[in-house]
Amino acid sequence: MAKISLSKLRHSYLPNPQGREDYALKEIDLDWEDGGAYALLGPSGCGKTTLLNIISGLLTPSEGRVLFDDVDVTGLSPVERNIAQVFQFPVIYDTMSVFNNLAFPLRNRQVDEETVKRRVHEIAEMLEVTDMLQVRASGLSPDNKQKISMGRGLVRENVNVVMFDEPLTVIDPHLKWKLRSKLKELHQKIQATMIYVTHDQTEALTFADQVVVMQDGDVVQIGSPVELFERPAHTFVGHFIGSPGMNVLPCEIREGAAFLNGNRIQLEGPIRVGAKGISQIGIRPEFVTLGNSGLKVKVRKVVDVGRHIVVEAMLGDTKINAIVSDDIPQPGSDIYLNFLPDQTRVYFDGRIATQNAEQSL
Repeated sequence: MAKISLSKLRHSYLPNPQGREDYALKEIDLDWEDGGAYALLGPSGCGKTTLLNIISGLLTPSEGRVLFDDVDVTGLSPVERNIAQVFQFPVIYDTMSVFNNLAFPLRNRQVDEETVKRRVHEIAEMLEVTDMLQVRASGLSPDNKQKISMGRGLVRENVNVVMFDEPLTVIDPHLKWKLRSKLKELHQKIQATMIYVTHDQTEALTFADQVVVMQDGDVVQIGSPVELFERPAHTFVGHFIGSPGMNVLPCEIREGAAFLNGNRIQLEGPIRVGAKGISQIGIRPEFVTLGNSGLKVKVRKVVDVGRHIVVEAMLGDTKINAIVSDDIPQPGSDIYLNFLPDQTRVYFDGRIATQNAEQSL
C-alpha cells in the first residue's frame, strides 16, 4: 500500500500543445493517503481514465510527477509500480476454474503454492464464491465473472494500489448495489489504497471516503460525499451530484447582496470581497420549501420519482426545482417558495463566493 501524490501533472495527446485547451489534463496537484478509498468522478471525456492510466504507468504524463510514498515512479512500468487494476470488462480466463483464475496473478509471480492456496481461499470467502472454486469460469454469470476479476486484482498482498476503471458498467442494475456493497466491505477488510473511476455518482459516493470531481481535465472539488452534497465548491459539482441537481439561478449582486428577479435572497453568509464574474445563486431542491409567502412562482409540472415528489416551478423564465413530501401543488397553480438561508450560496464564474458561519468567525 502507498500514499500517492500527483505533482504539477499535465497531459496532452497533441505533440506540441500550445494553450490550456490543448491539454486533456490541466495542472493537477493532489495526495491520496495510504489505505484510503478514493473515487474519480466525472462525465465521459473529463480525463478520469487518462489520469488513472498515468497513475498505473500505462501512460507517461506530458508534465509533472507521480510519487508513491514520496518516491518518483513517473518513469516506472505498471509491474515496477506494483499496482493491480480491474477493468470495465471482466479479465478472466474462461477455460480455467475460478480457483486457477484467482491463483494466476500469484503463480505468475512464482509465489509458493501454500501461500497461493491460502490467499485464494481468503479472497474467495470475502467474495462469497468459495463454492465456485472448482467451476469453470465460462459458466459464470456476468456479475460473478466481475467478482472474479475483482478478486484477481485483490489477491496479491502488499500491492501499492488497486484501481477500478468503471468495473460495474456491464453489470445489470439490480446487481450493482450488491457488488458496490461487497467492494466497500472488501476495502474495510483489506485496507488497501483503492481508486475507483466512474461517471456514476451513486457508485462514487457509496464507495469512496474522498471523491475527486473532474470536469474538462480539471479537478473542481475534492471532498467527502457529505461535503460534496452539502457545500458544492463549484456549480458543476452541485449540478452533477444529486437527483435532481442543485438549482443554479442567475442573480444580480448589489451592495454585497444577491437579488433574484428583484427579490433579495438571504445567503449563508457574506459574499467574498473582490469576487467577480457571472453571478449565480446555488440552492439544492432539498432545501427549497413551500410557504405562504416568499418567491411567487408558477408550477410547471409535478414529478413523482418514488422516493419523493419534485415540483418544477417557474420564476419568470427561471426554473426552480423543489423536493416536497406533502401539500403537493397542482400544475399551473401559483405557489410561494423559500430558500433555507444556510444552504443558499452565491457563485461567480461557477466557483463559490460566499462564506459560511465557520468561515465568518
